[in-house]
Amino acid sequence: MNSRYNDEQPVLSGDGRWLAMVSNRYGRREVLLYDLQEQSFVELPNLTLGNAITDSPSLSRTGRYIAYISSIQGRPDIFLYDRVTKQTQLLTQGYRSWLRNPRISPDGRYVVFETARRAQWDIEVIDLGPTIELDQLDGIVNTEDPTINK
Repeated sequence: MNSRYNDEQPVLSGDGRWLAMVSNRYGRREVLLYDLQEQSFVELPNLTLGNAITDSPSLSRTGRYIAYISSIQGRPDIFLYDRVTKQTQLLTQGYRSWLRNPRISPDGRYVVFETARRAQWDIEVIDLGPTIELDQLDGIVNTEDPTINK
């Protein structure tokens, strides 16, 4: 991974296969995903929106979900990218405070972050709800899912 580019803020997925980072390799500051097993970068279509600056990536267990901050016109928001659907979801729309350091839970259901809403840095949690498809290792069944017959 040694390069002449500014690669920073590295984070590993829970299974140790995926490495996300912020880099300027392609002429702008963006989140990149590197497959340590295949030793190659993975395309992330629809992750970066326009001329936004991305920051602070976090990976779920198998790297399916990427939580990150994207700043459009200087205002940071937290986004969630799903590598399976290739869709980006804005999680903090209408949020009226500064925020930083999003981290996603291993299963992808919760995103925690720091917020300055009360004029100090506090921690908040976003619950993506029971209908989100959890990021689990192949062959693992979610026994807490009420839709599964026991």
